[in-house]
Amino acid sequence: MRACFTFSLLFLVLLCTPPIFAAETIEGKVVSVADGDTLTVLKGKEQVKVRLHGVDAPEKAQDFGTASRTFTSEACFGKEVTVEVKDTDRYGRKVGIVTLPDGRVLNHELVKAGLAHWYAAYARDDTTLKDLQDEAKSAKRGV
Repeated sequence: MRACFTFSLLFLVLLCTPPIFAAETIEGKVVSVADGDTLTVLKGKEQVKVRLHGVDAPEKAQDFGTASRTFTSEACFGKEVTVEVKDTDRYGRKVGIVTLPDGRVLNHELVKAGLAHWYAAYARDDTTLKDLQDEAKSAKRGV
């Protein structure tokens, strides 16, 4: 009887505990865009800094830096987005894939427009970003 109770209790705990491999998802409104690949999402009352996964956009002072930031702002500022968190970087920012309200992926759109590079060191397996970068280079778009 005691073994049955212990097993039932263990089963209940496992059933109610989220799996450790479950991806974190953040949903909220974009309240700030620092540069082309960094933004802040308001999740409830918490501001969460987000770095785009697999993407490296020019800094403000670099060529295309302003264009990259403007593109990101126009795509998502003030809008509700979903962030699929992949990692947390050394600065404490969430690193993720940002999906816009219309279903497009901001990470992809930025590279497709030629306003960011595929960051192969951190997203080696993301062939979509590689293909979009190749396409932008062939079309001589952006950076």
